[in-house]
Amino acid sequence: MKLILTCEHAGHEIPDTYKKHFNNKAVLKTHRGYDLGALDLFQHLKPLSDASYFSTTSRLLVELNRSLFSKQLFSEFSNGLSKNEKSEILETYYFPYRTEIEYKIAEYVKNKQHVLHLSIHSFTPNLNGEERKGDIGLLYDSRRKKEQEFCKEFKSELLKQASNLNVRFNYPYLGKADGFTTFLRKQFPTNYLGIEIEVNQKFVKKNTMSLKLKQTLFNTINNLKSTQSIF
Repeated sequence: MKLILTCEHAGHEIPDTYKKHFNNKAVLKTHRGYDLGALDLFQHLKPLSDASYFSTTSRLLVELNRSLFSKQLFSEFSNGLSKNEKSEILETYYFPYRTEIEYKIAEYVKNKQHVLHLSIHSFTPNLNGEERKGDIGLLYDSRRKKEQEFCKEFKSELLKQASNLNVRFNYPYLGKADGFTTFLRKQFPTNYLGIEIEVNQKFVKKNTMSLKLKQTLFNTINNLKSTQSIF
């Protein structure tokens, strides 16, 4: 079994060419600009992986976790750019990132390897005045039995490590909604599990994830990976 780690919203960088379109610089450092603490968690988990990828380009320039047809592909800051500028952004930041990961999975699958893809994210504790009551969300496609089984095992192992955690399935988003893992499931209907791990940003301080939580997730993934029972 091969473990691939990705982090699509690792940073809030805007290339110099497009900075003039982002007059509201403060928004880049909020949950809208990137996933706070996600890169720190990703780096902590990286030693477990067989391949790992992350992007520090802000999701407000282009959303790597959305399809080409999504209305969220470009934000209100980048949506007004010309067709040529948008095309350049896609060719420079969107396609290279996604294609490299897709090719790596294809390489593994071609060699009859099973692939577990964990996409690392974090979510804001409060959205539009509503408190999100969950510590960790495991996002999967409920129509795919092996993904469902894996997430049940993942939750069980997590709670062995830290019984006080509130672990929820397909929260705060649905795993079958438009996203990178959704796209990859269509490309690889067999030998591929695509799971998004969403961690509440209440565990983040100064863009650093709680060490205890990082170690809990590390131990959980390591234990599941060693048993390889998920396949």
